[in-house]
Amino acid sequence: MTREVYINETNCITPLGFDVETNIDSIVRGESGIQLHEDLSLMPMPFYASIINDEKINSAFEKISTDGNYSRLEKMMILALEPIIKKPQIELNSKTAFILSTTKGNVTALKNTSEESFNNAHLDVLAQNISDFFGFKTQPIVVSNACVSGILAISVAKRIIQSELCDDVFVIAGDEVSEFVLSGFNAFQAMSDLPCKPYSKNRTGVSLGEATAAVLVSAEAKNAKIKVIGDSSINDANHISGPSRTGEGLFRSIQNAMKEAQINSDQIDYISAHGTATPFNDEMEAIALNRLDLQNVPVNSLKGFYGHTLGASGLLETVIAIESANQNMLFESKGFDEIGVSETINVIEKNEEATINYFLKTASGFGGCNTAVIFEKIK
Repeated sequence: MTREVYINETNCITPLGFDVETNIDSIVRGESGIQLHEDLSLMPMPFYASIINDEKINSAFEKISTDGNYSRLEKMMILALEPIIKKPQIELNSKTAFILSTTKGNVTALKNTSEESFNNAHLDVLAQNISDFFGFKTQPIVVSNACVSGILAISVAKRIIQSELCDDVFVIAGDEVSEFVLSGFNAFQAMSDLPCKPYSKNRTGVSLGEATAAVLVSAEAKNAKIKVIGDSSINDANHISGPSRTGEGLFRSIQNAMKEAQINSDQIDYISAHGTATPFNDEMEAIALNRLDLQNVPVNSLKGFYGHTLGASGLLETVIAIESANQNMLFESKGFDEIGVSETINVIEKNEEATINYFLKTASGFGGCNTAVIFEKIK
């Protein structure tokens, strides 16, 4: 019999707050972390992004450590993971795994040309630094697969538990807004000149953001309210940055996840989608959802609140989706106004109550990667 997999604890560090409750309160009020920034060290012209205040990060970190050697991203990751590790009092032994998910990690270290900075930019070093802070006994696992990294880390954790290699898996995901990331998306001409508008006729591209999110995935329910019941990852092998125009990779990922979960399209109550607000991504998602008869299921993108937080996005949006399910509340897809995709989808326009028993989280990223995970609320 296949082991059941639960999510027991969640946390997040974002511009909207340093815990889940504060983030949900901000979302309910319709507050967005996306602001206009003028920072010449990041970009030569003003830009819209969702960025965490440095003083808030440092002030919060000083309460748990006086060590000044950690990078800004490492501090954000430690802050997200620390309450989760402290709360359940799980022994960090050989049956407890640690997964770190990121797209770019400590890429800002490369601003300094020293050998030490070059070394610190490696993802395995980042993972080891976080692991050593908490004292994990197992080798850290790095999941870095473009913008599906955060939700893919849940898939990896699920499979580790089902293989009986471990009983508990702590997952942390994070990325920060950097000159490297901003210049990259700007070179693609993919950045919006206003806060992003997922699925809208008037969308012009992404707003970037930063965050860290953490979860505890376990073989035992403990105080869990959410179960992970199906997952799949498919690469559409279409283009280095453009998704399949027919949504093939996402279509197959969702199809496989539903097959494993043993549920049908009409049983899914809510979809937390990727929704980057780029022309091709949103169009592809709408096509894939229609191919699976999911066009009537309430769907939102949280990018209007957080911007695109890269490797953190899939995990951060899962944390918020879990609260949606637990509170039976659908949160608005901020920035959406008029449908701007060729296939109709049911975009959530305002906060509303709804019974949520099953929800789907999807993500897609550069290189053609796609991941879908299905969750069930424990009654």
